[in-house]
Amino acid sequence: MPEKNYVIVDIGTGNSRVALVSQDGTIYDLISFENKYYKDLLYDDARYFNPAEWKAHILGACKTLLKKHDNLTIAAVSSSGARESIVCYDENANAFLGLPNIDNRGRKWMDEIPDKAYIYKKTGRWVTEDFPAAKIMGVKKMHEDVFARIKKITSVSEWIAEIFTDKILIEPSQACETQLYDLDEKRWSEKLCALYKIPKSILPEIRFAGTSLGTVSEKIQKELGIACDVEFIVGGADTQIAAKAAGIFADDVCIVSGTTSPIIRMTAEKYHDEKERCWTNANLGGETYIVETNPGVTGNNYQRFKNMMFPELSYEKLDELMSEKKQFLCTASFSSLAFSQKRSLKKGGFVSRAPFDAHLDKIDLCYAVLADIACSICEQYRNLCEIIPHKKDYILGCGGGFRSELLRRMISGLTEKKLVLHKGFAQATVLGCVALCNEYFGTENIHDKNDISVFDPAAFNTETIRRYYEAWKVNRDQLNPSD
Repeated sequence: MPEKNYVIVDIGTGNSRVALVSQDGTIYDLISFENKYYKDLLYDDARYFNPAEWKAHILGACKTLLKKHDNLTIAAVSSSGARESIVCYDENANAFLGLPNIDNRGRKWMDEIPDKAYIYKKTGRWVTEDFPAAKIMGVKKMHEDVFARIKKITSVSEWIAEIFTDKILIEPSQACETQLYDLDEKRWSEKLCALYKIPKSILPEIRFAGTSLGTVSEKIQKELGIACDVEFIVGGADTQIAAKAAGIFADDVCIVSGTTSPIIRMTAEKYHDEKERCWTNANLGGETYIVETNPGVTGNNYQRFKNMMFPELSYEKLDELMSEKKQFLCTASFSSLAFSQKRSLKKGGFVSRAPFDAHLDKIDLCYAVLADIACSICEQYRNLCEIIPHKKDYILGCGGGFRSELLRRMISGLTEKKLVLHKGFAQATVLGCVALCNEYFGTENIHDKNDISVFDPAAFNTETIRRYYEAWKVNRDQLNPSD
């Protein structure tokens, strides 16, 4: 049987990418591009994007890859996308407005939402401006004409499905992000829509990850020069897609380290926390669940610091230099959430002893930023364990944040668990889509069985990061007192 190849579209927050991948997980080529946003000045903090602009970039990248690798036969297209982001359609099924996860236009009116405890119980999420229901509510408050145009919505991952098939739908892993989806009933909720004063008619059909929408449209076939039998396989939310690539099963914990670093636990039954310390998500397919804690922004902090202070050095070289440090001279605090407290951390910075230590250098600062990520992740892991105890001796890891081997050692040491990463962990969203395509075609997923790296805390000295954690916690709490 000839090898199958797939086009995978991954819509992120800062960047998006299109990859050409084989069934065994080999990434032949990949094109990424920056996502462009616009400000809506009628609000304090509102962003939107033009779907037509993004679509042009996506299809342009597809054309470039397919032309460059015209010797490869494509079997299917699939997609993953950032959570909390939606695309809005008008009565002619034209995608005219994109509301990304970084859009906070609904913040001003959150106090108007009644029955917040009920919403948390049914959706697994606190009532905040982060989620699409609040974004749509914000549109209605200030742009009644725009709100009236909205006849359907979908997530950014399933927006890709619409581009390729003309079918508007949504996967449960993304439907649950809207705060209009009932996790118990596994369907859209009339009552939740009524609480947000949003018509249920704008909500699309629900389809499951790994199912086929049939062949891509004739228009796309001609535009991209692909065969008439290329199918579109439903993907879903990027966190759940990445966890699939990491090999998650029931009762596993997985850290998906990227822009943020969700720490997730897969459960067979829906979990409701009376103290509201976590989120509960629908997993791919909607039959299992993902319980989540999250330290907020992590990977972006390290990337920005590196670009500013060490643009000439590779991440590997930085790891080498930081690993030479036998003590820490400062701590950093830049993660953005005290998640279980439902509290944003507004103040960040470096803390060191006074007067300035003559031995403190840029590598010490870099170590502190990386260790801040490790400590923030570990703290959220411990919070998750307080909610649902984790008895397994390992944690799964994936995402670009784990490119740093030092970070892997830090997390393993702080959690006292083996950290397990599969080959290609940095491209987990792409490989998760590959796994869905393989399952649909009945092809064995071999990329998740080979080349597994295990970081055992017993194999290295964890004293420095443990001492750092104790100092970090004191300093961060002083920067952001809970009272």
